[in-house]
Amino acid sequence: MEHITLLLAIVVVTALVFDFTNGFHDTANAMATTISTGAMKPKTAVAMSAVLNLIGAFLSVEVAKTISGGIVNEDGIRTEVIFAALVGAILWNLLTWLVGLPSSSSHALFGGLIGAAVMSAGWSSINGGTVVTKVLLPAIAAPLVAGIAAMLATRLTYRINRNVTDPNQQKSTAKGYRAGQIASAGLVSLAHGTNDAQKTMGIITLALVTSGVLAPGSNPPMWVIVSAGVAIALGTYLGGWRIIRTMGKGLTDLQPPQGFAAQTSAATVILASSHLGFSLSTTQSCSGAVMGAGLGRKGGVVRWSTATRMFVAWGLTLPAAGLVGAGAEFLTKQGPWGIAVTAVILVGGSFAIWLASRREPVDHTNVNDTDDATADEPQGVVTTAMAAVAPPPTAGAVSELSTTIPAPAGAPDDTPRPAATV
Repeated sequence: MEHITLLLAIVVVTALVFDFTNGFHDTANAMATTISTGAMKPKTAVAMSAVLNLIGAFLSVEVAKTISGGIVNEDGIRTEVIFAALVGAILWNLLTWLVGLPSSSSHALFGGLIGAAVMSAGWSSINGGTVVTKVLLPAIAAPLVAGIAAMLATRLTYRINRNVTDPNQQKSTAKGYRAGQIASAGLVSLAHGTNDAQKTMGIITLALVTSGVLAPGSNPPMWVIVSAGVAIALGTYLGGWRIIRTMGKGLTDLQPPQGFAAQTSAATVILASSHLGFSLSTTQSCSGAVMGAGLGRKGGVVRWSTATRMFVAWGLTLPAAGLVGAGAEFLTKQGPWGIAVTAVILVGGSFAIWLASRREPVDHTNVNDTDDATADEPQGVVTTAMAAVAPPPTAGAVSELSTTIPAPAGAPDDTPRPAATV
C-alpha cells in the first residue's frame, strides 16, 4: 500500500462510495417481498440483509476477476478512467433511487466503465466478447429464467395447498411460508454480497493494476475484500426504502407463498451465475422473479405501467451511465483541474438528488404504503388473461351468498305470502 498515490486513494474511496450506494440501492432485491408480506419488520430485515451481505463478500472472487481483467483491457487504462466510470455509476444509481426504480447497479458500473474507457483509449480498449457473453446475455436471460422459475414455483405451491381448508392448518401453513420466506431472503442477501460486492472489488483491483500496485491478473487483496464487504453492508443497513416500496408493493401484491417462491428462484439464479463468473444484475433477477410470482397466482395483479418504467430504466442504464462516464473522462483528461471539476460535479449532483428526496421522504415507517395511482391501476392484458382462467367459486363459497327477494305485489285482497329466500 506504500505505492498508493493521492489519485489512487480518491479512486478507492469513490469505489467504496459506489459500493455503499449499491448496498442501499439493491436492498430491495433481498428484502422487499419479506417486508411487504409482513414476514419481518423493516429494520430487522435490512439488518439481517446487511450481515449476510458482508458474509457473502468472502465467498468468491470470480466476478471480481471478470471485471478487473475481462471487460476492459488493462493495458493503456489510466487510473482517471476508473474515477470517471465510478462518477457515471454513482450518479445513475442515485437518480434511479430518487424515482424509486430498481435499475441495475451492475450495469451502471459497466456502462460507466465502458464509456470512460472508450473516451480514453477508443473501442479497442473494450473486450467485446466478454461484454456480450458475461454481461449482455445474462442481462436478458437472468430475469426470464428467474421469472419463469418463480411463476412455476408459485403455481406448484398453490396446487400443493389447494385442499388445505382447515383454519388451523391454513394458519400453520402461512407461518411456515413466512419462515421459508425469511430463509430465502437470507439466501438472496448472501447471493447479493457474493455477486455485487465483488464488482467493487474488481474495480479497485483494476485501479491498483493500472497504477502499478498489482500485477495484471491479480486477485483482489484481502483489504479490498474486507472494505468492499463492509461498504455494501453499511449501505444495505440504511435501506433503499424507495425501491423497497416499488418492488414490494408497486409491481404486484404478494402473499407469503409467492414471496418464498420469488426469492428462492432469484437466489438460485444469482448464486449459480456468481460461481460461473457471470456478472449479472441481481436487481433484474429479483424483479423478474417478483413479476413471475405475481403471474403465478391466479387472480394476481402485475402492474405493467410500473414494470414498463422499470424496463425502460434497464435499457437506459448502460448507455446513460456510459455517457456520463465518457463526459467525466473527457474532463479528467484535461489534467488536475478537470479531475477537481469532476469531483465537484459528483458531490454537487449527489447532494442535489439527496435534497430532492427530502421533499417526499420514504423510510421504514411508510415503506408499505402505496401510491393511490399505483394502487388503482387497472389490470394489464396479461394479468387479465391469467385471471380469466381462474376456477369458479366453490360450493362452500356459493352457499354463503344469500339474499331475500320480496314477493310481487298483488291485489289488496290477496293473502300475504312469506318472502322467498335463495
